[in-house]
Amino acid sequence: MRTDPPDSGPELVLLTAFLDYQRETMLQKTGGLTRAQLAQQLPPSPLTLAGLLNHLAKVEDVWFRVRFAGLPEAGWRAGVDAAADPDWDFHTATALEPEVLRDRYRTACAASREITGQAQDLDQLSALPRRDGGPVSLRWILIHMIEETARHAGHADLLREAIDGAVGE
Repeated sequence: MRTDPPDSGPELVLLTAFLDYQRETMLQKTGGLTRAQLAQQLPPSPLTLAGLLNHLAKVEDVWFRVRFAGLPEAGWRAGVDAAADPDWDFHTATALEPEVLRDRYRTACAASREITGQAQDLDQLSALPRRDGGPVSLRWILIHMIEETARHAGHADLLREAIDGAVGE
């Protein structure tokens, strides 16, 4: 269930509340749909709701588990050569059942919350650097994930409306 972020509070509380709001928006936009509906495209874009969920599960894993905490990638990503197929998370998702995708995303988000909760503070730097730079702070990762998730929630809003006419937050 989505909860509006608080009007004020400590920075960590606000950042995580805004990210959780966007995460729940993605789950709402993909709720109650069949595998075929999750695979539906809105031409000319190849984006699907399934692909967006799988992609967001991947980026949660990459930024929080792998880059920030220095942990191995989630098992479902093991062995994927992302350099050879940078969009594998988008185009392989349509073969997965809706609950597999939604559970994968929920699990990735839960792991991200746990890692965030164990961090020293928002200034703690990632264990691994970005591909094109140095380490980043937890604050940077949270802000980036709010942006990434919100952008894809907007895509999901358009896709969901095209699939069954459902609109709203």
